Amino acid sequence: MGNLPQVVITDTVTGDLTPEATILEGVAEVVALGATDEEMLVGKVEQAAALIVYHELSITRKTLDRLQACKLVCRGGVGIDNVDGAYARELGIPFTNVPDYGSEEVADSAIGMAVSLARGVHLSNARGLVDIGPWSYERAGIAFRFRGTTFGIVGLGRIGTAAAIRAKAFGFDVAFYDPYKPDGYDKALGLRRIETLEELLAQSRIVSLHCPLTEETQHLIDAQSLAVMQPGSYLVNTARGAVVDTSILPDALEAGQLAGAGIDVLPQEPPADDDPLLLAWRDPEHAANHRLILNPHTAFYCEEGLGEMRTKSATACRRAILGQPLRNLVN
Repeated sequence: MGNLPQVVITDTVTGDLTPEATILEGVAEVVALGATDEEMLVGKVEQAAALIVYHELSITRKTLDRLQACKLVCRGGVGIDNVDGAYARELGIPFTNVPDYGSEEVADSAIGMAVSLARGVHLSNARGLVDIGPWSYERAGIAFRFRGTTFGIVGLGRIGTAAAIRAKAFGFDVAFYDPYKPDGYDKALGLRRIETLEELLAQSRIVSLHCPLTEETQHLIDAQSLAVMQPGSYLVNTARGAVVDTSILPDALEAGQLAGAGIDVLPQEPPADDDPLLLAWRDPEHAANHRLILNPHTAFYCEEGLGEMRTKSATACRRAILGQPLRNLVN
């Protein structure tokens, strides 16, 4: 056992390592550090044959430069912005992710948020309408029929596609904006392709974000783009927090530009206590209190998905150590 190379899980996953150990049996020893900061890796990863990195820390040049035997850095998840993949490439270290483990769950969560908001389920519950005065459907704020209403998707990757299929089942007219998607997906899936983000925002009653965080998508939804959306529309973000300038959401909800928002991800997680969105959400007198669904980055989660994420990460490490072709290479 001591002669085997090490696969180091840097963060998040600790305790029972049976899923990883089973796949790497006879190939590598599995070590979980449970680190919460990159500095905690010093002296513990230098000889690792592979790293599995989750979301609680970043892997920058200072860690990558110390790796002496690394054949792979695997991001145990979809997002790749917490690893300097470009620099890893310069060092000849492959960088992969696990892009599909939670595709269904995130799509389900996005649709669940959209439906709960747009049908007034969340509003009625949050305002306690059952306990306040005579029952009245007008007070529930249920505004429109789904069939024929435009549901706009930004980013038609795995999760965006899964969300599109689910939205179609509700009868929505599903449109998407994704300048990097090859032609033909609109025809194959029965969707409408929109050529610009502004056109999609203007047409959509519900907008659901499913794009990665890049320099191009940082604050993709800001004050200017939000103003293009229809008054009384809905925004759902289960992608990355900084894709939306969340500081503009309280005023947008208060003014009615947004009738509701479903936010699973924030630019800073967990948020600061004085985060304007958090303060508005906690304020019983603010529209965000009953028109905002705010979740703690849990859209991806289910027991089956977490298990799949771990086994696929370990499988990638096994392939790298054995010199087999890698899948989901992102650098």
